[in-house]
Amino acid sequence: MSTSQNTPEKPGTSAEQPTAPAPLPSQALERLGEALPAVATPLGAYRPAVRDGEHILTSGQLPLRDGAPVAVGRAGAELSTQDAAAAARQCALNAIAAAAAVAGDVDALAGVVKVTGFVNSDPSFTDQALVLNGASELLGEVFGEAGIHARSAVGVAALPLGVPVEVEVTFRAR
Repeated sequence: MSTSQNTPEKPGTSAEQPTAPAPLPSQALERLGEALPAVATPLGAYRPAVRDGEHILTSGQLPLRDGAPVAVGRAGAELSTQDAAAAARQCALNAIAAAAAVAGDVDALAGVVKVTGFVNSDPSFTDQALVLNGASELLGEVFGEAGIHARSAVGVAALPLGVPVEVEVTFRAR
C-alpha cells in the first residue's frame, strides 16, 4: 500500500533539505575577489555613514576608487547603461566599506534594507533601474538573501564631480 503525497508531515520534520548557512560578507567579498576600499573623505560637512539603532545609513556614495571617479558622464549620453551600472557597483562597494567602518567590521552587517540611487542621466534616458542593478547585484552577491532590498532609482541632471551615479544604502547591523 502506498502513502499519499498529501499526508501531513510529522511535527518537527521537514521535506526540505537543510540549507547551508549563508557565507559571511567577508567570505563573499573574498570569493568575489573584492577588497573593501578605504572610506572616502567627505566632500562636505557630513559623515560617510551613521548608526541609528540596528540600522546603519550611508551618505550618498560616489563611484570613487583611490580617491578618483571610476567614470564621469551621463548615462545615455557619454556613458552606456553597462558602464554606469559598473559605476553603481563601485558605489555599493564603497557603501559597504562606509557601513563596515561604523559597525566595526563588515561581518557585523546583517543585510540590506533600502537602496536609493541617483543616476546622472541624459534627458531621454529611462533605464535608471538597470543602472542601479549594478549596486543591487553586488549587495545580493555579498549578503545573499539578506541583501535583497527595497529600492528607488531616480534620474537627475547632474551629480558631484560629474559622476554617473550616487548610491545611498541602509544596512541592518547584527
